[in-house]
Amino acid sequence: MTVRWASSGIIGTIVFVWLVNGVIAAFQRDYFKESDANCATAGTIAVTVIAGPLNYAGVNPKVDDCDVEIPEPSK
Repeated sequence: MTVRWASSGIIGTIVFVWLVNGVIAAFQRDYFKESDANCATAGTIAVTVIAGPLNYAGVNPKVDDCDVEIPEPSK
């Protein structure tokens, strides 16, 4: 049982550090400063965070277009 706890802790730490690297890359690319909040901007931020440290290896994921139908509130 100790091995299972240790391995899950290591995997969790790796995933956390991976995502933090992605958030740092998004900040460095000024994705959070854009005033134009739309689906493509949110998608670009999301894929940048998921790419994590790959951003520093030359990966520059972007979402150019997304067609999302936002449901209207009921009246």
